[in-house]
Amino acid sequence: MPRLAANLSMMFNEHAFLDRFQAAADAGFEAVEYLFPYDHPAGVIAEKLDAAGLKQALFNMSPGDWATGERGLAALPERRDEFRDGVRKAIDYAKTIRSPLLHMMAGIADANDTAAIAAYRDALTYAADATAREGIGLVIEPINGRDMPGYFLNDFNRAIGFISDLDHRNVKLQFDVYHRQIIHGDVLVGLERAMPLIGHVQIASVPKRNEPGTGELDDFAIFAALDELGYQGYVGCEYRPAGETVAGLGWTRKLGSRHAGML
Repeated sequence: MPRLAANLSMMFNEHAFLDRFQAAADAGFEAVEYLFPYDHPAGVIAEKLDAAGLKQALFNMSPGDWATGERGLAALPERRDEFRDGVRKAIDYAKTIRSPLLHMMAGIADANDTAAIAAYRDALTYAADATAREGIGLVIEPINGRDMPGYFLNDFNRAIGFISDLDHRNVKLQFDVYHRQIIHGDVLVGLERAMPLIGHVQIASVPKRNEPGTGELDDFAIFAALDELGYQGYVGCEYRPAGETVAGLGWTRKLGSRHAGML
């Protein structure tokens, strides 16, 4: 049965961010993830996790100026120093809140631009080395161009190529079922082929990005496949509840006794 992590950037928006930790625990989650923690001191986040009895699954490195549309700095050669500052800051946060994984966002850049490709490879190497020294895992995630137009890393095969070329044992693939279906389809075959390189999984229904079980895919067959393939990590619930968060958790009943208290 999957180990679920609530995504606090999308779920429990009925509460202020710092109150979402306890709300997730009260709903039966054992772990959380979110986009970014940087609006709050790392010590405050750690206190909220401890008070709620939660584990941190992962969070993202700095995206640059999110409010103006920036979505990462790794593929932007002119932002190299700022990217490296963001890596160091993310590691400091991860150490304090005991996050085992960090996600490196690629940024908005032409996927065929040689300067962007070189910058991305350099950034991935730097982040891989820096996180490895601290015993932290690093993941990269392909994101579909419909939700994030112009995103540099928009292909699963290419992401796997970057990981394989680097050949750094702490660098893995973040396999988001929602993005996979929109970019390539063939989710179950993709999971099977990529499983040795997968470090984190996220799920949402397609196409509306709501609760699992409400879209075009058999999300419960995907959960079953993850078990059959031996996936041991968390599955991040990176979906937008169609209504009130707790009211929409009925889908967890199909996952067995581990999540029976999430209703």
